[in-house]
Amino acid sequence: MISFEYILLVSSGLILISLAIAKISDNFGVPTLLLFLVVGMLAGSEGLGGIEFSDVGLARSIGTIALVLILFAGGLDTKWSSVRPVLREAGILATAGVFTTALLVGVFVSYAFGFSLLEGLLFGAVVSSTDAAAVFSLLRSRNVSLRGNLKPLLELESGSNDPMAVFLTLGLIQVLTSQIETAADFIILFIYQMGFGAVLGFGLGKAMVFLLNRFKFSYQGFYPVFALAFAVFIFGITAVINGSGFLAVYVAGLIVGNSEIIQKRSLLRFFDGFAWLSQVVMFVTLGLLVFPSHVASVVGIGLLVSAVLMFVARPVSVFLSLAFSKFRWNEKALVSWVGLRGAVPIILATFPLLAGLPRAELMFNLVFFIVLTSTVFQGWSIPLLARILNVDAPLERTPNYPLEFDAPRESNTELVDLMVPYNASAVGKTIVELGMPQDSLIVLIIRNEEFLVPSGGTVLESGDTILVLVNKQNLPHIRELLAEQRAKEEA
Repeated sequence: MISFEYILLVSSGLILISLAIAKISDNFGVPTLLLFLVVGMLAGSEGLGGIEFSDVGLARSIGTIALVLILFAGGLDTKWSSVRPVLREAGILATAGVFTTALLVGVFVSYAFGFSLLEGLLFGAVVSSTDAAAVFSLLRSRNVSLRGNLKPLLELESGSNDPMAVFLTLGLIQVLTSQIETAADFIILFIYQMGFGAVLGFGLGKAMVFLLNRFKFSYQGFYPVFALAFAVFIFGITAVINGSGFLAVYVAGLIVGNSEIIQKRSLLRFFDGFAWLSQVVMFVTLGLLVFPSHVASVVGIGLLVSAVLMFVARPVSVFLSLAFSKFRWNEKALVSWVGLRGAVPIILATFPLLAGLPRAELMFNLVFFIVLTSTVFQGWSIPLLARILNVDAPLERTPNYPLEFDAPRESNTELVDLMVPYNASAVGKTIVELGMPQDSLIVLIIRNEEFLVPSGGTVLESGDTILVLVNKQNLPHIRELLAEQRAKEEA
């Protein structure tokens, strides 16, 4: 019997190896999540590691927990102000778009490879959603920057379309196992699951905000622990009453992330790290589960299905879903290509296996191969395609300041960064000459990527970024001081 200590050693070692390889390959444009899958495959029973792992139920449970945390972290880090303009378009893509993709792939598979129509539709449902972990990882990397509303559209779609894919997969399995007999029952189930998911996600998200601000924990470390447990609780209670737990946890993350809460900065950091850990564990586990020789046997079929998915089903669903939107054809083309498949389809492919359906193993191997091709062909090429389609934007570097200020919720003070514009009247003046309010203080100056601790006699230069500890009421006045331009010299 394998000891618990050995399991800890192997699992931690696989995580460390995955992170090390990801770090080494960071500059070569290789999709990080693909590397995690490959590490799992190499460590598996047919790889160098020889680790025997075939517990489909355990793999699904690990994947489900990881996806819950990834979706909550994604919602937590999504700014409502940026996604609100694309809410309608993202909602259509996440529902009608997913359905259209599942329908087109399902019909093709059923006619081309001898699947029954229901089996084909089930396969289409499994591969129908874009993967939140893959899309978040790509769009929030340093390699991709997009114009306009493309980035918020893709993030919101990827975070909200998993519930539709989960519903279609579970619903079709119930149809195939004769648990659902009529189309009306199928529609009622959809309304029930999505309705409860949205309502409970919103309500319990508000409850989490209230409790985080209400509780006065003696240790700051209790806040992220409380939020983590509450996020899992939201998923659990929603799933228990047969609602969409994935939708609920993503909506709750949106609510919490766009509310004023205590320890918000530390919560964002905690869940960002936990989301990455979840991705590593999830992809490595799924890599361990697969047998490469079985995947190799479906290469021919897999390439054909991947081509239909990437070049027919996804583009058709996107162009139909965005037909009445303001997005231009080149923007729709990019959205069509950012249809990354990741861990979610592989997790969903375990559901038919556990249900004992006849073609479940073939489906699983096909899905795994499609995920590999999607990650390889689509993941690395997105920055290049964005440039070709002229929808890329200059990369914005997020400043990393050596100090932070996490104000209590009731505090009227905040730390803001402001730019000293060219030709501003403040240029050439010392800080003491600015005439700043007494309850506002410049605590740091960033000049030519160097950090300067200022004094009253420090002279400001154009292009300086200044960190100001400011009373919120005085912030408009300070902005005016920096916006004033020098009077033009009279001729």
